[in-house]
Amino acid sequence: MKRIALVGMPNTGKSTFFNRLTGASARVGNWPGITVDLLSARIILGGTVAQVVDLPGIYSFHGFSEDEKVVRDFLENNPVDLVAVVLNATQIDRQLPFALQVARLGLPTVLLLNMADEARHLGISIDARRMAELLRMPVILLSAKYGNGFQSVTQTLLRALDSGTAHAPPDVAQTFSEDHQIETAAAAVMRAAVRVPRRLPENATTRIDRLLLHPWAGLPLFFLFMFLLFQFIFTLGKPMQDGVAWALTELRTLWLEPLTAGLPAFASGLLLDGIYSGVGTVAAFVPIIILFFLVMTLIEDSGYLSRVAFLMDALMARLGLDGRSFVMLLMGFGCNVPALMGTRVMRSRDLRLLTMLVIPFSLCSARLQVFLFITAALFTVETAPAVLFSLYLLSFTTALTTAVAFKNRFVSNEPFVIELPPYRLPTWRQIFLRGWHEVRHFLRRASKFITAGVVAVWLLTHLPTDVPAGGVDTLAGHIAAWLAPVLSPIGIDAQLSLALIFGFIAKEIVVGSLAAIYGLEGDALMGLMAQRLDWVQAYSFMLFTLIYLPCLSTVATLRTESKSRAFMFGSIFWSLLLAWLTSFVFYQGARSLGF
Repeated sequence: MKRIALVGMPNTGKSTFFNRLTGASARVGNWPGITVDLLSARIILGGTVAQVVDLPGIYSFHGFSEDEKVVRDFLENNPVDLVAVVLNATQIDRQLPFALQVARLGLPTVLLLNMADEARHLGISIDARRMAELLRMPVILLSAKYGNGFQSVTQTLLRALDSGTAHAPPDVAQTFSEDHQIETAAAAVMRAAVRVPRRLPENATTRIDRLLLHPWAGLPLFFLFMFLLFQFIFTLGKPMQDGVAWALTELRTLWLEPLTAGLPAFASGLLLDGIYSGVGTVAAFVPIIILFFLVMTLIEDSGYLSRVAFLMDALMARLGLDGRSFVMLLMGFGCNVPALMGTRVMRSRDLRLLTMLVIPFSLCSARLQVFLFITAALFTVETAPAVLFSLYLLSFTTALTTAVAFKNRFVSNEPFVIELPPYRLPTWRQIFLRGWHEVRHFLRRASKFITAGVVAVWLLTHLPTDVPAGGVDTLAGHIAAWLAPVLSPIGIDAQLSLALIFGFIAKEIVVGSLAAIYGLEGDALMGLMAQRLDWVQAYSFMLFTLIYLPCLSTVATLRTESKSRAFMFGSIFWSLLLAWLTSFVFYQGARSLGF
């Protein structure tokens, strides 16, 4: 099987190209000489099966960041038949030297100039044929976003694979021991094959940035946009959630209960009140989760997050972080794990560690499911968006508090450099692919962690079988009694404490475990929660869930990325301590005020 290595600078559309070329059929795998995971997918080019490996975006082979080391290690430890270099055609003058660096490796190389449509709009003219002659490699103009030029891309990749064989891995460090001629060669290619207007026209990006990058208005506008985002998601998503919950209830009443009527009570209870109620309650929130990620895709792919990082850099620098750290926090809204892995772009180990310490406080999509359930059960449609927005603000607050507490322990002087790409609207294809990715991710977790967690909770609340289910004499009751001295001062009762324990495996289990504990689902479960809890207890529980232990996957990633057990356990201890103190201050303060 042939192997294609996909390399390029950050913000060149490399991931978009990879998804379109492979149909987003990527898998994660380990590679010799590399301690991290890379995306790869198999494609068919003509009659040839090829494996495409998406390497991290880097600016140069000279750097010392973790991502640059990953790319070097991959090329030095794995046979490669072809290297596909993806560059941003609108920044061809700054990115062409990178293509020349890749060419000096001695591997078969194809140059793909992405965003060619934007380059033409800016008046940039590129003679691909002349550039190919000078560089001695195929050069293709394309738009990965819209799919323009992809027929030429696949034909060129096929010809390049058919014309050569796998090369021995190069010695990257030796190749670039002397490379002062690269800049001169790139300038010569630019003069011969590229025409750039003396002054690029003022475009919509420049005009929008005057407002969104305003020193005083920029950040308030960002937080206003986030609040409106939550308002939109909750207002539109609540009817969709209710519809899914109704369908699940009808399925149970009309089909599942008659099918399980002949089973023993213990077995039917496990299937219906345990597995189905638990997973079904979580599944009811899938429409809101999808809607959240569809909207976030618009924000992320538009280029706005880079502006937010730029605006936040001055504040973050006072906390020992930088604008990239803030971007990682925002990435953590989706999932903490890729956000932790994203810190590899930072060269300073201290900056990486401090950023990794604050990322687990990001309100990830799994925690979002818990908060959507609690807010829907105890708060009105009018107040729920404000409650949810307050939790996001507290997420930032706890992260920044952590940075202040540890900035003198992790000191970095690494300069902050970030690209500000032009504003772009993602295509409908990109948006729906992202939504499908999140659904697939949920279904995988539902079939593993959530189902296993719900079964375990149901068993704990129903064993031994000779005592009342959910009572103090069950296994769950004994666990809750042991935790009561710690959690009762913050308003968390026995049932909620058991849900928190399983939430350490995956936060999605929290809602499912409550369904298993109470033997209810949907509106019935929400109604019972509203009867058992007041808003102070509910908000204290959400505060603790927001800050306490991240999920098991995040903890494992902390260990892998930091390469330190002491750092991992220190992060766990700090999260638990901060969660308990925050909930204690809120709960006891609210009670002392008469709430």
